[in-house]
Amino acid sequence: MKIIRNPGFLFLFFYLLGFLGDAPVDAAVKKYQFDVQMKNVSRLCNAKPIVTVNGMFPGPTVYAREGDRVIINVTNHVQYNLSIHWHGLKQYRNGWADGPAYITQCPMQTGQSYVYDFNVTGQRGTLWWHAHILWLRATVYGAIVILPQPGKPYPFPQPYQETNIVLGEWWNRDVETAVNQANQLGAPPPMSDAHTINGKPGPLFPCSEKHTFVVEVEAGKTYLLRIVNAALNDELFFGIAGHDMTVVEIDAVYTKPFTTKFILIGPGQTTNVLVKTDRSPNRYFMAAGPFMDAPVSVDNKTATAILQYKGVPNTVIPILPKLPSSNDTSFALDYNGKLRSLNTPNFPALVPLKVDRRLFYTIGLGINACPTCVNGTNLAASINNITFIMPKIALLKAHYFNLPGVFRTDFPDRPPKAFNYTGVPLTANLGTSTGTRLSRVKFNTTIELVLQDTNLLTVESHPFHLHGYNFFVVGTGVGNFDPKKDPAKFNLIDPPERNTVGVPTGGWAAIRFRADNPGVWFMHCHLEVHTMWGLKMAFVVENGNTPELSVLPPPKDYPSC
Repeated sequence: MKIIRNPGFLFLFFYLLGFLGDAPVDAAVKKYQFDVQMKNVSRLCNAKPIVTVNGMFPGPTVYAREGDRVIINVTNHVQYNLSIHWHGLKQYRNGWADGPAYITQCPMQTGQSYVYDFNVTGQRGTLWWHAHILWLRATVYGAIVILPQPGKPYPFPQPYQETNIVLGEWWNRDVETAVNQANQLGAPPPMSDAHTINGKPGPLFPCSEKHTFVVEVEAGKTYLLRIVNAALNDELFFGIAGHDMTVVEIDAVYTKPFTTKFILIGPGQTTNVLVKTDRSPNRYFMAAGPFMDAPVSVDNKTATAILQYKGVPNTVIPILPKLPSSNDTSFALDYNGKLRSLNTPNFPALVPLKVDRRLFYTIGLGINACPTCVNGTNLAASINNITFIMPKIALLKAHYFNLPGVFRTDFPDRPPKAFNYTGVPLTANLGTSTGTRLSRVKFNTTIELVLQDTNLLTVESHPFHLHGYNFFVVGTGVGNFDPKKDPAKFNLIDPPERNTVGVPTGGWAAIRFRADNPGVWFMHCHLEVHTMWGLKMAFVVENGNTPELSVLPPPKDYPSC
């Protein structure tokens, strides 16, 4: 496969070839240098400085094999404090390398460096990395490709070639300035001006003919697309005109293959698909557009890239796919219902069948008094009516060193009072309680967590990400969760295993996981606007009975606040 108009591709191509060939003995350690620096970038007829890694937008792909040790030295050359999260990597006992600012580490200040040193254990597939402070992940993100161990083939037909498709958003304004102005007003931040595919919006946008990602393919081959949704606030549909896709992996876990014309992918999620180039040679648009089935404004514009058969001239106008309408709830529910773990002897689905602790978390929006805001109020978001307040000291450090007064461990297992969660919109008494409250969990506890959307101001779909773990999505539904009837319909055989789950609009999702990774692990909505408003919490998972089941000591260069 040849990627056109991408000068960095040859380097990545030969770099990846090195991984796909016979790996040398010393290939078990992969080292990277990430220099976080400003760069002037032009999109949509506008030029502005953006925060990048190594001057690239999106940033460099991290390649590793299952079982490798990865060492990434990050140096911060910009005016913002910064941390980077390796999204979906479990970081066993090693939360120091997880990256969310003020949760597992203090951010790197200007001029500081920090080495993220971690092992890739028991995982293979597509993940991604991104800044985990402020809204910097608007431009600071990139793919992670974990190849299987040598001699372990994919559990699907070997693709002829692979490529990464990283979906994102673009703002013409400076994002941090726009967000700060909105917060001072007490209003939502502005929507993005475009969606992007590998940093490029495509020719449907002004001044964007040259900002189009193009993949050249040969007829009669099978290609693997590794798709990442790095957008801040939008779930996205993705499709290729005239071509079906076969879903084979989600969030770096193999799935039972199924064929679809479109996929739905929430912020934080990854999806691998196989594409057969079995259509008449032509140029075909790949397209990404939003899914939003609630009365909430989104960037409703379609980003495009081009799948170009070899030998077809660039002058041929590509064919555009007709994506599902932006409010196509039935497609979304049907698509998510088809996702199943592979569950084979080599890739079992180890669903916890016995539950030690049941949690019920309501997700809601709210309005709190804000004397410093122009409107006198600001929007808030909460779990079980608690709006999370970020601490000034990293929670993992406070936990490890038993520092008092940083957080409480009384996060409630249930909301303070039951109500008709998804009934008529509730627009009165929308105040939330605030605090840095965590849920303490004994090591190896099996947890069932039901995430329930609420109609406080409005219902909305929420992509929820749990750090440090994968979990099984054993059930979802629309309306209020019924603890008497709904568990009987749970899939405990081959439910999808992921690290980020979409809670349906006005509905619920039930997940199960075993708390066998000690440390402090963040859980939050991956819509950046909701995270900013406090839709987040964390679990404190206690150590096991031996040093091998306990949090590792912090590294020597661990940043201080």
